[in-house]
Amino acid sequence: MKVSVVTAVWNRASTIGDSLTSLAAQTYHNVEHVVQDGASTDGTLDVISTHPHPSRALVSEKDKGIYDALNRGFARATGDVVGLLHSDDYFANDHVLQRVATAFEDDDVDAVYGDLDYVSADDTSRIVRRWRSGTFEPSKLRLGWMPPHPALFLRRRVIEEHGLFDTDFRIAADYDAILRYFSKPGFKAVYVPEVFVKMRLGGASNASLKHILRKSLEDHRALRKNGIGGVGTLAAKNIQKIPQFLTRGGTGQG
Repeated sequence: MKVSVVTAVWNRASTIGDSLTSLAAQTYHNVEHVVQDGASTDGTLDVISTHPHPSRALVSEKDKGIYDALNRGFARATGDVVGLLHSDDYFANDHVLQRVATAFEDDDVDAVYGDLDYVSADDTSRIVRRWRSGTFEPSKLRLGWMPPHPALFLRRRVIEEHGLFDTDFRIAADYDAILRYFSKPGFKAVYVPEVFVKMRLGGASNASLKHILRKSLEDHRALRKNGIGGVGTLAAKNIQKIPQFLTRGGTGQG
């Protein structure tokens, strides 16, 4: 089983090295690394060149934003399974992709996901939030549940059948895609209860009050678009974030 890991990057020379190191350390080796670079000018491409990968497909060109870049990367992916590795993130341990591949040995499985730690950008050993996903039930979607997108892997057939990211969304296209995929009848998702990814805080969805408001508005639009819920579901989604900040973690949402 080939696993395609897609990385969309633009001017992240300071962080992408950690991402690439964590990918190279994976014990599962049938991995294709699809890099979609947005014409970086800060030395990102130089960093990538110092981290060779036996099956890397790199394209550097201007794009129309993160979701457009990811769509381009997904379109080039050739693996049976597709997942993400953002340029600010890194795999939590060396066995993540092996866990993913093992879970996908069941041909009926459409998605595999794990947990996520948000870490301080200045000190990645300090965990700020803990996102513990829990098992999937279709009814949870109306309660604001979602898996952490950076820790989600999909059969390529899911993307081919149900579409890429909707680039009309600027911040919440990942939530829209999850609602679209996970709400399909018979969708089978497997939860692996361990941390897959460490994510540095500071992404677009939580960079400022303006962005937080915009994300909430886009989340609501995604819920309405997919016929999942409305204001009540959005409120539940945001309330469920609170346990992420507790020291023992919890089942919060993004």
